[in-house]
Amino acid sequence: MAELFDVPLSVSELTALIKKTLEEGFYGLTVTGEISNFRPSSTGHWFFTLKDEGASISAVMFKGSTWRVDFSPKEGDRVVINGSLDVYAARGSYQIKVETMTLAGYGEILAELERRKRRFLDLGYFAEERKRPIPAFPQRLGVVTSPTGAALQDILTVLGRRAPGLDVLVLPAVVQGESAAESIAARIRQANSLLLCDVLIVSRGGGSVEDLLPFSDEAVVKEIAQSQIPIVSGIGHEVDFALADFAADLRAPTPSAAAELVSASYAQLRERVESLAATLRQRTQSRLSIAEAHLARGSRKSLAQRTLTLFGSKEFLLANATRSLTQQIEQRLASWEARLVLAGHRLEALSPLAVLERGYAVVQDLDGRVIASREGTAIGEQLDIRFIDGKRRVSVEEDP
Repeated sequence: MAELFDVPLSVSELTALIKKTLEEGFYGLTVTGEISNFRPSSTGHWFFTLKDEGASISAVMFKGSTWRVDFSPKEGDRVVINGSLDVYAARGSYQIKVETMTLAGYGEILAELERRKRRFLDLGYFAEERKRPIPAFPQRLGVVTSPTGAALQDILTVLGRRAPGLDVLVLPAVVQGESAAESIAARIRQANSLLLCDVLIVSRGGGSVEDLLPFSDEAVVKEIAQSQIPIVSGIGHEVDFALADFAADLRAPTPSAAAELVSASYAQLRERVESLAATLRQRTQSRLSIAEAHLARGSRKSLAQRTLTLFGSKEFLLANATRSLTQQIEQRLASWEARLVLAGHRLEALSPLAVLERGYAVVQDLDGRVIASREGTAIGEQLDIRFIDGKRRVSVEEDP
């Protein structure tokens, strides 16, 4: 090595040697420190300084690695990074090229959350059979959240668009820090003891794992599990989670999504009414257009012509009906007349006079009774015989 340094080196050669030595000798590093001077670039890279009480070092995390970070880094965050040294030859400077980043203590927090989750599960806080349905058309919605946070504004914006008539009651609570858990739990208890609403949203905006810890506290999870009012959780961003999500009757990925779930039936009803109104307007306009077209064709001259045409057609139908009726009456009278003549002939054929004309006579006793058999007479009895042209009286004699 001494012989190497006896030969004069150019700046580039020296820098290349330092780069090779550092990059090959310092890789797979795990370093903890506090973020300072955090500068995200428009290209998606993160530039910042990692420091502690005695020193600082520049750091960069390129866009291809930032997606692995599940929180939003900010000034003062204590983090644990994994990476390697990177030498920038043009400036003769070095920095840490970060591959992964977690909040300091993140692993311990996750382990504690897992322990709580198992205990709450054993206590029945997450049991499906105790969960209540969310009412389709609540009359009043309660919101447990910070009165100054973005989460409340997101919820109110969604409800103003989807269910403007829904009554909203804000139950202000501290949602971060040591007093947050008891503040949130107290508001849930208050809503239940006073029956303040039909459904309750427990919500806050996004944050680090530490920021969301109050929503995984047993005081909050227990109150949610024991609530008689159905509860929708809308905590953090879609990738965030809290143990309150498992106890809630319905979990929404964001505060805005919680408002959408609560107002879903109102929105569907509103859309249905708007659709029916649009259909009614369309059909009404269509009928008005047809009526206007008919009215435009209905000038005085054309109306008179159509009236004459209509009367002419009806007059033709009336003439045909009159002729047909007359023919039917004449045919009916002729039929009745023929039947009457036939009946007269039959009646005449059955007349006793007609029988007498054929040479027959009627035998009667002196009282006028008709004698139809010889047994009805006695020898010497006087009888009348009626002919067609008169009568003769005869006397009954012995049989010849």
